[in-house]
Amino acid sequence: MVLEIYKLTKNFPAEEKYSLVDQIRRSSSSIAANIVEGNERKTKKEFIQYLYQAKGSCAETKYHLLLSRDLGYVSIENYHNLSNMTIEISKMLSSLINYLKSDI
Repeated sequence: MVLEIYKLTKNFPAEEKYSLVDQIRRSSSSIAANIVEGNERKTKKEFIQYLYQAKGSCAETKYHLLLSRDLGYVSIENYHNLSNMTIEISKMLSSLINYLKSDI
């Protein structure tokens, strides 16, 4: 998803480079970064906290996609594809969190 967002935002207006483009790129890349960082923590409880951070970044990315669509920077089709990806990622994170919680 991050790679698709980077490709998509290359076509955003220049005036969005340091605002919306930066925000959506940072929030989307933060999803995987939080998962990786959390996995390196000492306890499952810490890992779960990072997974919740990843879910938050996923929600933030979804909002930025919606805003981009509303501003006319993203087509309806691209919006739906990427929005569905955020939904699936969020579901996967929830499942992993529930699994880890049941094991504590």
